[in-house]
Amino acid sequence: MTAFRERPVERIVPDAWAFAGGLVGVALLFTLFGWALLAWLAAGLAGFVVAFFRNPERSLPADERCVVAPADGWVLDVSEVETGEGQKALRIGIFLSVLDVHVNRMPLAGRILAIERNGSQFLNAMNPRAEHENVRCTLRCETDSGLPFQVTQITGLIARRIVCHAQVGDEIPRGARYGLIRFGSRTDVVLPLGAVPLVARGARVHGGSTALAWLGDLT
Repeated sequence: MTAFRERPVERIVPDAWAFAGGLVGVALLFTLFGWALLAWLAAGLAGFVVAFFRNPERSLPADERCVVAPADGWVLDVSEVETGEGQKALRIGIFLSVLDVHVNRMPLAGRILAIERNGSQFLNAMNPRAEHENVRCTLRCETDSGLPFQVTQITGLIARRIVCHAQVGDEIPRGARYGLIRFGSRTDVVLPLGAVPLVARGARVHGGSTALAWLGDLT
């Protein structure tokens, strides 16, 4: 078991500067040629990229039994599902638009037991097939009390890269930032059946601060 070094922690994720820098260069080139409208468009896109990679601080719910949202966005699904092991579980799916913060956070404190990367498609993240077919990264975890849970980063139509800094054996605190998905995506949390959902489909949530569910006596 190893302690996890939280990242990214910068107010603007460093990935932003490579993307935005290129757009600023294009804007300057357009300016030299006198193409003002195109220059403003490129500059506006650069500003959007910087905003996309914002990484605000968040305040965790005080109750350790509260499962926090792993991402900003809208709740797509709150339902009972069957895990790969044939057990029933509670799944809460969150859709992230390109306007949302895309840094992912741990919903519970726990140890990483396995990391699974699957899928090959880049369907719209709101498509029900996306959870099974899209490129995705699943962290299989357990709490100190042995409670299993999962958190999955899923790409979308525009999102093409999943960044996950976690490694098997890492002990990651609740709410710690461990990665991100670039440009629109979905993040799912799977909890043991018996966890009480605190959100419904269509609810707006914020990673690291919104309580998604309550574990109650499960802990």
